[in-house]
Amino acid sequence: MAYLTLKNINKIYPNGYHAVHNFNLEIEKGEFIVFVGPSGCGKSTTLRMIAGLEDISNGDFMINGKRANEMGPREREVAMVFQSYALYPQMTVFDNIAFGLTLQGVDEEVIEEKVKHTAAILGLTDYLDRLPRALSGGQRQRVAIGRAIIRKVGVFLMDEPLSNLDAKQRVTMRSEIAQIHKSTGATTIYVTHDQTEAMTLADRIVVMKDGYVQQIGTPYELYYDPVNVFVAGFIGEPPMNFIRGKVTGGAIKFGDNVLALDKKLGSRVKDFEGKEIVFAFRPEHIELGAVSGAYQLQAEVELTEMLGDNTNVYVTAGEDKAILKVDPHDTPEMEEQITFSIPVESVYLFDGETEMVIK
Repeated sequence: MAYLTLKNINKIYPNGYHAVHNFNLEIEKGEFIVFVGPSGCGKSTTLRMIAGLEDISNGDFMINGKRANEMGPREREVAMVFQSYALYPQMTVFDNIAFGLTLQGVDEEVIEEKVKHTAAILGLTDYLDRLPRALSGGQRQRVAIGRAIIRKVGVFLMDEPLSNLDAKQRVTMRSEIAQIHKSTGATTIYVTHDQTEAMTLADRIVVMKDGYVQQIGTPYELYYDPVNVFVAGFIGEPPMNFIRGKVTGGAIKFGDNVLALDKKLGSRVKDFEGKEIVFAFRPEHIELGAVSGAYQLQAEVELTEMLGDNTNVYVTAGEDKAILKVDPHDTPEMEEQITFSIPVESVYLFDGETEMVIK
């Protein structure tokens, strides 16, 4: 296991494109870190700089306290699992997993012992004699992971390893990756655009946008204490609801609606009189009907999605739209006029200009 330090890491390409800006992160030994964000946010570029596949334009990258900017990929003792399986089609599962050790000239008996141990961890024992074309997508990905974890390295890097799998396979592989990490205890950095993968796998999540780190924290911290509108909207499914309005006399006015703020929330926006703020709440933090002491909004039902354990209800309130997560037994009718309530403690407020949270 290794601990890593990234201090003011930047990536600037020869054409002047600044892909990563002042990336700072301390990664502890054995930690599972997930980089998450939309396509083009710089997460894979950062991973490739850690791997030594991309040069670091400026900043300091250290492995176990030793500067590693100029080290080659092999010197850094990292193993990487890519989005594509990158298996050798003419080789059996056994030979694919053993490939790195074979190149190092490791004794055959040692290789066999290590391959069998790795295959047992990954549930591949019965497939060692098969060629990759005889495997499912999930099995191929497990072989790719096996080829990485069989080597004794300090850091495992995974770049969107589940993106080529179907939904059911992704769920299965998520749990398997979590079990692999638990059994190996390896320091792991995992890149994905899927916030569900990030929330279920990570010890800490790094949320990125346009090359900048937006927030670093545990899944709980990002979900319940987002620092800005982007993080609040990116983490959570369905995403958080946002209603833009103007503060007027201790209330928020949006369209024809006026929402009087209680003393606690009103004190948070006392400096925003006449300015735009964002009133936000999560779809699951509502109750249908009027609840005393909660904020109440009227809306019209546009669409319902029955998902089994809950129903997503899409509503409009004037020009604003929202998604409500309700009990399927309480699903309202299409075009029905409804009232829903939001507990005061479940309301988030953001600066309309900077989109940063208002504490």
